[in-house]
Amino acid sequence: MAIRTGKQYLEAIAEGRDIRIDGEKINNVVTDPRFSGGAQTMAMIFDLQHRKDLIDKMTYVEDGERYGLSHKAPTNAEELEARKQMFKIWSDASCGTFGRSPDYMNVYLMAMNAAADQFGEYAPNVRSYYKYIRDNDLSMTHTLVNPQVDRSKPVEQQDKDLAAKIVKTTDEGIVINGARMVSTLSAYADEILVVPSGIIKNNQEAFPYAFAFGIQGDAPGVIHVSRPSVVHQNAGHPMDYPMSGRFDETDAMIIFDNVLVPWERVFSHGDVDMCNEFYKRTNIGAHILDQSTVRSLAKAEFYRDLAFTITDSTKTDGFINVQNMMAELMTSVEIIRSIIVAAHAEAKLVNGVWSPNAAPYASLRLLYPDMYQRMCEIIRTVGAGGLVAVPSYAEFDSDDTKDFVNKYFESANGSSKSRTKLFRLAYDASISSFAGRQQLYERYYSGDPVRAAAIMYNMADKEPNKQRIWDFLDDYEKSL
Repeated sequence: MAIRTGKQYLEAIAEGRDIRIDGEKINNVVTDPRFSGGAQTMAMIFDLQHRKDLIDKMTYVEDGERYGLSHKAPTNAEELEARKQMFKIWSDASCGTFGRSPDYMNVYLMAMNAAADQFGEYAPNVRSYYKYIRDNDLSMTHTLVNPQVDRSKPVEQQDKDLAAKIVKTTDEGIVINGARMVSTLSAYADEILVVPSGIIKNNQEAFPYAFAFGIQGDAPGVIHVSRPSVVHQNAGHPMDYPMSGRFDETDAMIIFDNVLVPWERVFSHGDVDMCNEFYKRTNIGAHILDQSTVRSLAKAEFYRDLAFTITDSTKTDGFINVQNMMAELMTSVEIIRSIIVAAHAEAKLVNGVWSPNAAPYASLRLLYPDMYQRMCEIIRTVGAGGLVAVPSYAEFDSDDTKDFVNKYFESANGSSKSRTKLFRLAYDASISSFAGRQQLYERYYSGDPVRAAAIMYNMADKEPNKQRIWDFLDDYEKSL
């Protein structure tokens, strides 16, 4: 099939799957109003690959077939740069808010495929699965984390047996029962990659939790328990929530109700060492951080541009305090852009793949959640009371109200309609439940930032740094 169109994607995703939301069971995300906006956004993303002006930037040709560029393993700096440009096109399409566009998991699986030998006897399965996803241009999500029950105990010592684990091994495959969280995009994904996350103790009791596999999102026994949608079902007009209505990826707990995983889809089975060293051996982190940092740049540019537009509409851009906030947003953009440049400048071959230096990205990962909170705060500050008082766009269709809103909601340099559209966007980007979910996502999408910071510190070789200080003091003492 190679690259899919949006129409082909929607036809595939409309096929039945077991999704639970708001006390209901649904199976068609294309028609359900809580999911349809996100499904259409995914279709738009796939269609970008077919645009005449973008097709050569979004795809590559191999053996006469055209594939999505995020599946390709870069072998030099030029190919890594081309992939970055592809990331940016998809990220800009959602203003950086659709965090799990297909490229995120595509590069994840690409890195697994490049390191397939690390999976031992299951290496052929990894290679075959990569080819299957690439050749069919499928969308993926993953689920990593065990349910939050008692964080003081390892998974095999939990009083409540809730985490996904192997409960049976048969000639056909392994049987998984239990739950994993948090699966972003699961309602829109063709496939779910179930891979290790936390450290597992190397003992017999922990073996059932040591696994990795891929499964169809609609496989028998796979249940998606979705959080409530941030799409506003009572919105007066679609323009009232121009982001919520289109860019909610949804998040879900995935329950495996005695799911049979065929052996050809198993990538690791009972190998505790592989589970504990999964990211180290595969170098996945460098590639998903490459994608997510480019997306962070797209998001920062959007909030900068939104702030520019708001302050221009209210003519507050001449005030020095406002200019300072605008400069802060500009600085955030330049910091992120510079980190991408640094990561690419220090790229090297890992597992045969030209890989960016993950260290600058890891540093930004610790800073970006607070940077993003500040972006939203600046939008709220410059929007001020205008964000609270902005009416529904539906008022312009009301015979009773339209004359009033046309007169009293004008901006300094625009009509009431343009101002209302702008401030509804600003509200959705900084105050709404969609904005709240975005802020939480940025803090936790790649794991606990506190734990990540501790890992960064504990893994660093600090002896040369400390020795430098002692050498400085000793040299000065000798000179006295």
